Amino acid sequence: MTLVKISQRPDHVPGTDSTVAASFLPTTMAEAIQRGWSALDVVMVTGDAYVDHPAFGPVLIARLLASQGLRVAILAQPDWRSVTDFRRFGRPRLFFGVSAGNIDSMLNRLTAQKQGQKVDPYSPGGRPGLRPDRATLVYANRCREAFADVPIVLGGMEASQRRIAHYDYFSDAVRRPILVDAKADLLVFGRGERPILEISEHLSRGESIEQLHNIRGTARLISLEDATQLAHSDAPPVELPSYEAVMGSDEPSRLRFADMSRIHHQHASPQHGMPLLQRVGSRAVYFNPPALPLDRTQLDALSQLPFSRRAHPSYHEPIAAYEEVKHTLQLLRGCFGGCSFCSAPDHESCMLALYHSGSQLLVAPEHVPPEVLRLLPRPGSLEVGRFASGLSCTQPSGELTIVPSYISGQPGATIHEMIELALYLKARNLRPLSVDDFIPTPMSLATAMYHTGRDPLSNDPSREVFTERSLRDKKLQRALLLYWDRSQHDLIREALRKAHRTDLIGYGAGCLVPPAHAPRSPRELRVPHSRGPRTSVHSRPLTKPPRALPSSKPPQPTT
Repeated sequence: MTLVKISQRPDHVPGTDSTVAASFLPTTMAEAIQRGWSALDVVMVTGDAYVDHPAFGPVLIARLLASQGLRVAILAQPDWRSVTDFRRFGRPRLFFGVSAGNIDSMLNRLTAQKQGQKVDPYSPGGRPGLRPDRATLVYANRCREAFADVPIVLGGMEASQRRIAHYDYFSDAVRRPILVDAKADLLVFGRGERPILEISEHLSRGESIEQLHNIRGTARLISLEDATQLAHSDAPPVELPSYEAVMGSDEPSRLRFADMSRIHHQHASPQHGMPLLQRVGSRAVYFNPPALPLDRTQLDALSQLPFSRRAHPSYHEPIAAYEEVKHTLQLLRGCFGGCSFCSAPDHESCMLALYHSGSQLLVAPEHVPPEVLRLLPRPGSLEVGRFASGLSCTQPSGELTIVPSYISGQPGATIHEMIELALYLKARNLRPLSVDDFIPTPMSLATAMYHTGRDPLSNDPSREVFTERSLRDKKLQRALLLYWDRSQHDLIREALRKAHRTDLIGYGAGCLVPPAHAPRSPRELRVPHSRGPRTSVHSRPLTKPPRALPSSKPPQPTT
């Protein structure tokens, strides 16, 4: 099967002004007609506002398809309450592309405390409620209702993270692979450029969507009869435990869920991954190996596509997610961190940064206690300090600003480990830029730990992992890392009483917080306050040498 070459050819729009053509892709049929198009090849549905920038995944895919001469339109944040918007462009010739947007729609709407988010950074004016919960499913069903015979291809983070049986934090249940519930034909997971080009090439030749069996980075539904035949073929797929085997809350089901997570994680690499299969009721989902990564030339070609790098002019309010990236350049794809609480390694694998420049670097030590570091996984504070010291030599001025980040609620962290981390931070006068409250995201290893109480990668399946499931206690854990913020002191005192560590309430140098109703000092009055579960607290950065990051046990507290 020949891979379509990623070219740098701009949109081909016969009979129209090239400047207008390169500005924005059509968002209405009237705009398509202005380009001389009477029909569309692809309609890209997205839960984000339309920002014509490569940082917005569905738009990147749409621009890539347009660069191949296809007539592509953007259906951004359609009204899902009826089918009308999904018929806006008429019947697309090739397929509907469906994505919830840059972020899982449930994570976009709810916090770690399962409360509604007040702001949606991917919507104009930050207005929430412009996309439905489980947007991929809703959009796909509306597309099928609009044109029953048009192929539907799922993509984006939500579809990719939910492609196998997965634990859903917000419903506290194991859900089926998303392709089973969506009325869709194919699912593209991980890096989508190669798969979507192959799909469009074959469909353009007149092949049916049912014939596209072996495109890397895609998943499809098959019958149990086909699954049995594949299992007895010369090159059988690796079979995951069935949905029915992992859906329960009993101990055997949870152990099988951990086993499923381990097997899937082992085959997430594009270089070594094997085809996978998971049975679900009377059907099965077949997963081709992950797509191979793009080379440097192809990545450069993507960045040179004719993005306007602006929000669509129909919006009259700012889009926060765009404001953050509009002046940025992407230096690498993927992440080399390998954090267990993040599903990025299973979504698009890991890559290394060959070069680093600039005077500021985000470093995420995340924790201090060895057992928590093992589960993250993360190096000890000594290694982090050495890493930061080594990078400082790359700066002409000899200085490097280190921005530390820490996490609360991570599996393996009890209230006692969080107190140890808080004491570590206070002893070194560290005030984290951000405190991330762990949210179990679909398909991450830490989510498997949260749901099963086991480490999927451990050689000892009987070894239990503590997971904090109480929303109140998760809030107490997070408050401990904001020891300097007076608005958190009541929660911190509650946490210390619960841990029988009231010796840390007082005025001594080793104490975390003063007693209740303690008078405010002028210095305390200058301390900025946090602003809720997702607060980013900006504070004095660390500078080279990073003396705040050596490895040593926190001093014994005194009162």
